[in-house]
Amino acid sequence: MKLRFFLLLSLLGSLRQPVAAQAPALTLAEVITQTLNHSAAGQQAVTNRETGYWAWRGYQANYRPQLGLQGTLPNFSRVITPVVQPDGTTDFRAVRINNSNAALTLSQNIGWSGAQVFVGAEVQRFDDFNGNLKRYNNQPLTLGITQPLGQFNGLRWARAIEPLRYQESSRTYVEERETLAQRVTELYFDVLLQQVNAAVAGQNAQATAELLRIGRERFALGRLSQSDLLQLELNLLDARQAQNQARLDAESAGLTLQAYTGQPVTEGAAALAVPAPAPQPPVAPAQALAEARQHRSTTLAFRRRLLLAERDVAQARGTTGFQATLTANLGYVNQAPNLVDTYANLQNQQQVRLAFGLPLVDWGRRQAIVKTAELARDQTRHDVAQETRGFEQQVLTQAAQQPALAEQIQLASRVDSLAQRRYDIARATYLLGRISLTDLSLASMAKDGARRGYIFALRAGWVAYYRLRALTLYDFERQTPLLR
Repeated sequence: MKLRFFLLLSLLGSLRQPVAAQAPALTLAEVITQTLNHSAAGQQAVTNRETGYWAWRGYQANYRPQLGLQGTLPNFSRVITPVVQPDGTTDFRAVRINNSNAALTLSQNIGWSGAQVFVGAEVQRFDDFNGNLKRYNNQPLTLGITQPLGQFNGLRWARAIEPLRYQESSRTYVEERETLAQRVTELYFDVLLQQVNAAVAGQNAQATAELLRIGRERFALGRLSQSDLLQLELNLLDARQAQNQARLDAESAGLTLQAYTGQPVTEGAAALAVPAPAPQPPVAPAQALAEARQHRSTTLAFRRRLLLAERDVAQARGTTGFQATLTANLGYVNQAPNLVDTYANLQNQQQVRLAFGLPLVDWGRRQAIVKTAELARDQTRHDVAQETRGFEQQVLTQAAQQPALAEQIQLASRVDSLAQRRYDIARATYLLGRISLTDLSLASMAKDGARRGYIFALRAGWVAYYRLRALTLYDFERQTPLLR
């Protein structure tokens, strides 16, 4: 009897062996790599990083010397223009002139004061074709400065904000890749679960067909009731329906994964391998929080938002009150009929101008604008403080869950193994006529549920693994930051 029992176990074990796949199954790492390199979401992350880089280059250019050439060449006109005579009458004269100029300017912004210093040279040429007259006005050297007084200094605020924005974009790129890996992991396990369901349904259909064959033989010998035989037939029909539905669900989930990862759409989804449990290195919540504060872009974003709020207040004050602009330049100038002669006997040239504006009565307009900006700044401070606490709590919670997730995977693996063994024993025992068909059905459902539970536990472990990496930008397995 014992020999027969173990032979039955061996037979049933061989029935549940999966058929070897024609092509190697895709692994989770391969699907993630495919997504990062070829998906639309992966390309969007690269585009966002490049956009941040070129915005940084544009900011840096504001603090570097700018060399420019401006001019008007030609500036010809042939018109009849009114000319006021000494006696007050107006005479109309035909004129045919050309008034061209060219200027070369080298300028440099000064961030801390908002001023701009410049060095330049300009040449003007006037031609009167009717009077056969030609004149040059030459400024071979001009030094000058333009200094705003009491105005908003955007360059100084940009020096504090733009470096944060650039660092934030670099960190956001890494975060987006880790978040993308997390999303792909979720889709991967969605497909894997459906494929496991299809495989389990196929095994169940095969096993149920074998049970029905044996049941018919036992019914013919009078050892099985007609009710149990009909139940076996119903079980087979249900198993085949479940198998067909599971195949459809697996194909639909596979197409969704292919579309998201940028894989070429093919007929039938590729088989996915069941991954090993996610790495579970020891993670102290305090360490996770420290790494998140140091590496995460959220920390920089909080600082940037506070600076932007302060900048808006400064802008409200600097654009509504007293404003003045001091412009001063000095250099050399001369005019002559010939260009070469303009360099002889150069004359000094100086210009100083102070333009200002001061609202005397604005009916509280300036106060309202400034107060609005100050209230917005205070609200930003409250929002940042609240979001900081929420972010820190999220990191601490995620880190504290790691040990429980690791234990859950071990328990789910053990349950899966035990449920499979219990089902094998239940089938063998049923074939020996020692348990009812109901008991066998219960064992089958427990086996299928345990398998799905193990896949769910794997999914939770891998999703949590990538979520913690995205929250901290730190690889706790290798003890190194993810920033490059």
